[in-house]
Amino acid sequence: MPTTDRDTRLTYDDFVRFPDDGMRHELIDGVHYVTPSPVLRHQQLLGRLHVALANYLEAHPDVGQVFLSPLDTVFSRWDVVEPDLVFVAGDQLEILTGPNIQGAPALVIEILSPSTRKRDLGIKRQLFDRAGVREYWLVDPGSRDLTVYRRMSDGGFPRLARVSADGDATLTTPLLPGFTLSLARIFA
Repeated sequence: MPTTDRDTRLTYDDFVRFPDDGMRHELIDGVHYVTPSPVLRHQQLLGRLHVALANYLEAHPDVGQVFLSPLDTVFSRWDVVEPDLVFVAGDQLEILTGPNIQGAPALVIEILSPSTRKRDLGIKRQLFDRAGVREYWLVDPGSRDLTVYRRMSDGGFPRLARVSADGDATLTTPLLPGFTLSLARIFA
């Protein structure tokens, strides 16, 4: 029986032909994933996070830029995702192109939902690790907490912290010097 080395994974060329149907289309290792539009709570949290980051960056424009989904983030020809929020640091602005982001942003933020939880915690986290994302924040509306994965000096990408919105917990990151995020205000 003849064998073939033909790669049947979907590519970015296939991705750009997907329908503009209001759904979120993503490719991870050439596999097509479709997610329905987000629910109200997701959008509330997304808006608050975006405002917090945008306000900080308005006062510190050289630090970088923040972008809301939908915006294609192309890691490879087989890996194209639309994170909820991405931060591109000032030292990596060359990854910004007219149509999309070409490479690993410094920070990727995803808000978990029942339809994306397993993917966000599993293959997406693995993709972001492989691609060189510096930090990955997972926001959990159900448990009202935020989990941080951070690139370490040895190249590892461990779960560094899980911060709860209960009490007066705040989050800081070396990517945004002087930035403080009040989780109670985000989850209000």
